Amino acid sequence: MDARIRKTKKSIVNAFLELRAHRALEKITVSELCRKAEINKSTFYKHYADIYDLSEQLEAEVISQVVSDISHPEKILTDPAQFSREVFLAYFSHAVLLEKLFSGNQSGGMIVRLSAALKELIFQAYPECREQQEANILLSYCILGSYYAFVENRGCDEAVLLDTIGRIGEKLVELLRESPSSCAAEKTVL
Repeated sequence: MDARIRKTKKSIVNAFLELRAHRALEKITVSELCRKAEINKSTFYKHYADIYDLSEQLEAEVISQVVSDISHPEKILTDPAQFSREVFLAYFSHAVLLEKLFSGNQSGGMIVRLSAALKELIFQAYPECREQQEANILLSYCILGSYYAFVENRGCDEAVLLDTIGRIGEKLVELLRESPSSCAAEKTVL
């Protein structure tokens, strides 16, 4: 991508994030964004279909960044406490951007996207789990439950919170290992 395009996109993104910090997504107009970014509407439309397309692309990008910060997805089955720590550290490193993009009516979208991306990461490490219903249910419960337990208890001591979530994850993995068709059974020695 040439420098002018990079500069233009950066200007659009910065203007959007500034507006998004104070306003709901559905209240932001292309005209307003273009004024703030000091570009023409035609320039905006060369890169994005509309405000929602821009938001969608930024959301996908930040979720991808969070997931790429998780260096050991296989630990979901071998060391769930460590996996939980990695996920939360990745989340914290992008928290400001996540909170801007996924505020207001978009707030529920973050965990849905993050859950799907984490599952995909886990299935890359454990492809045999992809088609197993019990594995999918337990992974959903672990990811979504961990997230909501974290959000609801943010006022707690962080070490206690992460330790508790990690211990719950270990119990869930034990359930998965006990399953007769467990995808976790053969890889627990990693």
